[in-house]
Amino acid sequence: MQTRVIKLGVFAMLLSLLTSCEAIGDIFQAGMSVGIILVIVVVVIIIWIISKFRK
Repeated sequence: MQTRVIKLGVFAMLLSLLTSCEAIGDIFQAGMSVGIILVIVVVVIIIWIISKFRK
């Protein structure tokens, strides 16, 4: 009985770790998407500023 409780406890802990890893992975993936969008916006702004000075 005692070993069954320990096994269930370890299993529950592993499940909680896996879900938190997935959540962190999703957060980093969303952060990467936002970072890519910000880089594109900054490049477009720099190109726009350079085109204003050339005229």
